[in-house]
Amino acid sequence: MTRNLNTDLMWRKSTYSGKDGNCVEVARVDDSVVGVRDSKAPRGPVLSFSAQAWTALLSDIDHGRLGSA
Repeated sequence: MTRNLNTDLMWRKSTYSGKDGNCVEVARVDDSVVGVRDSKAPRGPVLSFSAQAWTALLSDIDHGRLGSA
């Protein structure tokens, strides 16, 4: 069975997101995979990350380990 990740998942974006639409959205695909997409292109490609990698990325962002933009 093929799953359409753009329509079959509960997508959400951060409450810190602005109203300009320049956001990423995330959805849990299953217990081990997180999907990420561009909110401006909801029918566009979906990147998938292991839940462990996604958690590590968020931790690195929270702790300022990725430098500044």
